[in-house]
Amino acid sequence: MTMNTTPHHPITIVGAGIGGLVLARVLHVHGFESAVFDLDADRHARTQGGMLDIHGETGQAALRAAGLYEEFRARVHPGGEAARVVDKQGRVMLDHKDDGNGDRPEIDRGDLRDLLLDSLPGGTVRWGAKVMGAEPLGDGRHAVTLADGTTFTTGLLIGADGAWSRIRPLLSGARPAYTGISFVELDLHDADARHPECAELIGGGMFFGLGENKGFLAHRETDGSLHVYVALRAAEDWLSTVDFTDTEAAKAALLAHFTTWAPGLRKLITEADGPLTPRLIHALPTGHRWQRVPGVTLLGDAAHLMSPFAGEGANLAMIDGADLGQAVATHQGDTEAALSAYEAVLFPRSEQTALESARGQETLFDDRAPQPLIDMFTSHGEGGA
Repeated sequence: MTMNTTPHHPITIVGAGIGGLVLARVLHVHGFESAVFDLDADRHARTQGGMLDIHGETGQAALRAAGLYEEFRARVHPGGEAARVVDKQGRVMLDHKDDGNGDRPEIDRGDLRDLLLDSLPGGTVRWGAKVMGAEPLGDGRHAVTLADGTTFTTGLLIGADGAWSRIRPLLSGARPAYTGISFVELDLHDADARHPECAELIGGGMFFGLGENKGFLAHRETDGSLHVYVALRAAEDWLSTVDFTDTEAAKAALLAHFTTWAPGLRKLITEADGPLTPRLIHALPTGHRWQRVPGVTLLGDAAHLMSPFAGEGANLAMIDGADLGQAVATHQGDTEAALSAYEAVLFPRSEQTALESARGQETLFDDRAPQPLIDMFTSHGEGGA
C-alpha cells in the first residue's frame, strides 16, 4: 500500500513581496498559519528598490492591522515628504518643505520588507521556491507545481506574485499592456560628498524635473544616495535598441533625448554610478476584475497592476493583504464568504486608484509640464488633501 506524501498547506501565498507579507502577518496575528513561496534564493537576493510613502488610509491602516505601526514609525525617513518641481531649464517651480506634519511618511522599501519578514514565525517563507502554476482539484482546492517539479495542495491559494502572476490565469485572461512610458533607473551614491550639485538639485525628498512628455523622477534614499527614474514617452521597443551592458553607450543614448535640458539635470545621467536599468511601465486594464473562482484570489500587482503615477502600488498591496487576512479571520472556516467579502472591497478600490494613476501619468507627461503637476499640488494644498 502506498501512502500519499503530497504536502498540504491550508493557506498558500505565492510571492513574498510587501502585500503577501502583510497578508501572512495579519493571518498570524489572528492565529492562522500560512506558507509563503518566493522564487528568490533568500531575503537578500536582490535590492528592494527605493523609498515608499505610506498613506494613512491604506498602507498605515494595513500596518495597524498587522500590529506593526509603532515599529514602522521608528523606521521612517525624516524629511522625506519634501517635494520639489523644476522645469527643463532647472528653474524651481515649486518647493514644498517637510515640516514634520505630513501624513505620508517615507520608508525604505527594504526596511519595510525586513520589518514584515522579522514579524513572521521562522520558516513561514519558503525561499528558492518558484511557483510555475496551479490547477483546480475541486471543492476550492488546488495543486501547485514548483520549478523543481515538486507539487503540493492547498485549500486557499493567493496570488501575490506581481505583474506576471502565475496564479492570475486561474481567474482571468487579462495581461498587462505597455502604458507608453519607459523608465531608465539609476543611482548616484554618497551624493552629498560625491555628487554635491545633483544632491543640491534634488533636495531632501521627492523631485520632479519635467517637460516635453519626459523628465526625471527622483528621491533621496536613507543611505544618502539619489535614486532617479529617467522617464520618456517612447515606443515599446525603444529600450530594446539601447545596449544597457555598455553603460557609457546607454548614457549617451539617454542624453540624446535631453540635449536642450539644463546641464544640472543632464548630470543626473552623466554622473550615475553603476549600470542603468531599463523598465517598461505596464498596466492591467482599468477596472480589472473576475468572477468568483472557488479557493483562489489575487492581491497587489497580480490583481491590479497600474502605472506608478498615483504612488499607490505598494499601499494598495498592503491594504489588500490586510483586508484579505481580516476577511479570512472574520469568516473563519468559510473561505468563499471571506473571498467574496474581500473582492467586494478590492474591485472598486483598485478601479478608482487605477483611474488616478492614469490621470497622474497624463499630468506628468504633458506638453505643458510641469504646470499640470504644479496645479495639482496647489489645488491639493488649498483643499487640505
